[in-house]
Order: sequence, then C-alpha cells, then structure tokens
Amino acid sequence: MKALIVDDNDIARTTLSHLAKQIPNLIVINEYSNAIEAYHHLQENHVDLIFLDIEMPEMTGIELTKNLSGKDIIIIFTSSKKEYALEAFELNIADYILKPVTPARFLQAVSKAQSIIESRKENVQFSKEEFLFVRDSNITRRLKLDDIFYAEAMGDYVKFYTKEKMFAIHGKMKTAEERLPKDDFIRVHRSYIVSIGKIDTLQDGGIMINKKFIPVADAYRKALNTRMNVF
Repeated sequence: MKALIVDDNDIARTTLSHLAKQIPNLIVINEYSNAIEAYHHLQENHVDLIFLDIEMPEMTGIELTKNLSGKDIIIIFTSSKKEYALEAFELNIADYILKPVTPARFLQAVSKAQSIIESRKENVQFSKEEFLFVRDSNITRRLKLDDIFYAEAMGDYVKFYTKEKMFAIHGKMKTAEERLPKDDFIRVHRSYIVSIGKIDTLQDGGIMINKKFIPVADAYRKALNTRMNVF
C-alpha cells in the first residue's frame, strides 16, 4: 500500500512514519504538514491510503476528504479529539484513531485498510478474455461481457444486468466504466452504462434495452448518437 501522512504536528508525523516502517508492504511515499499541499500532490499522483489529521490551518482534514470524494483513496483519521468522529465516519472513512497513536491501534487501522483493498480486488476482476468475474454468495462466477445488457449504479454498488440475472458488485461506477471495453459499452447517464449492441430503440429521453427504459442524460446524448450513427 502506498500512503501519505498529513499532519501539521512534526512529532505526530514522525510517530506515524516510524509505525509505518514496521509494517511490510506499507510504504509512506510522502509527508505533508498541511492539507493543501497534500491535495495538490493527489491531483497528479495516486495513493491507496492517507493518515490524516483533522485540525490543520487553511484546510482541515475533513475538508480535504470532501475534496477527494471522487478518488478511490482510503482515509484513516488521526486526531486528539473525539468530537469529530461522527462527522468523519459519515464520510465513509476506514478508521478514526485517537492520539497518541499506539502500535496496536495503528496496526488495527492498517489491517482495516488492507481488508478494504482486498475486498475491492475480489469483488470485481476483468480478464483479457472478455469475461467479468463476480462474487455471488461467496462464490466467484465467470460472467461473459457479451451477456451484460447494462450496468446501474446503486449507492456503493454497481448492478450488472443480464437477460436472466442481476449481479450486485460492491464498487464504483467509475471503475466499471474504466474497465468495461469502450468499443462495446457507453456511459449514457451518471447511473447507467449500456451495451451498445443490446440497445433496442432510441426515444425521447432515453433508450430501451430488454424491455427496460434507461434515461439518457443530455451530457451523453451526442456521444451516444454518434456511436449509433444517428443523424
């Protein structure tokens, strides 16, 4: 795991860095004393995990987390105060450690982060052979991409619909869009990706696939019409 440490306290950063060195496969690639510098770093670089203080000048840790909401980054807050915990967990963070950070508590938080990463790897895997591997009742099943009619975002899940069945996978729509082959699938709405070859009809406001009406947002309509050779 690649990690950042963001804390305006020198001692806190040194402590976290020391603890991180004791854990195999955890690499701290940089440390920052303020959230703004960390934000700029993250616009051009990917990390898996951030150890993030809350009370910092200019930008708080909570503000940084909100600004990173579109990125697939695990957040572990480190704070000397309990009162931010409720707001922090509403941001879907991995853990909230109260300072001073102990080795046992640090290891527990990192283990949670590792479990999240492993879960993401297990839930959605794509092969070079045009198959999608999905976990269904603790069983990994092979799903042919050609069988997928459309994908729908639903909270923290992406639902893949075939003619016979629906598969709900824990993950983000952005990940599905990046990994589904662009020659065969197209985004038509913030909540929908469709198989171009499965579209039955185009109509005002949307399309029909397998007797299901799917809305098409204005932002995606031109690209869809181009792909469908609509004039």
